[in-house]
Amino acid sequence: MRLSDWSWIRLRNVERYPVEGPNALWQMYRTVSRLKAVRNFIFIQAARYCPSLPVKNWIYRNILGMTVGRESAFALMVMVDVFFPERIHVGNNTIIGYNTTILTHEYLIREYRLGHVIIGDSVMIGANTTILPGVTIGDGAVVAAGSLVHKDVAPGAFVGGNPIKEIKRQP
Repeated sequence: MRLSDWSWIRLRNVERYPVEGPNALWQMYRTVSRLKAVRNFIFIQAARYCPSLPVKNWIYRNILGMTVGRESAFALMVMVDVFFPERIHVGNNTIIGYNTTILTHEYLIREYRLGHVIIGDSVMIGANTTILPGVTIGDGAVVAAGSLVHKDVAPGAFVGGNPIKEIKRQP
């Protein structure tokens, strides 16, 4: 794969931080405290297996600092970002499907990137989807199962694939 094949990465709204020395993952505890990472990991794992949607949302809102709207539902095994969950914003009446991963960070060789993930109202995210940092998914959008969300999704759009492509837009 050529470097130009990765040009879509710049389309996302991310903050870029260069690092010197070993790759950024080796330096992650310069960006987030070990205590925060361990605490978040424990509560995220509890929420992943929790069968109660109100309890799950309480953990996300009150312990992890996420914004989660009314009646939003996180299915079993959803993995939210361990280091920066407070950068995740989910609207009202949204469903996040089974085993979906929502990332707000990327640790790369020479830099790390941080970005908010904003998911609107009445959005449906299919199972086994990965959402990358710096992405906004508009109100009423549908993301097909198994998708890689690498760019913004328009309100009412139906997208799918790896990487996503628009399949249909609601009128």
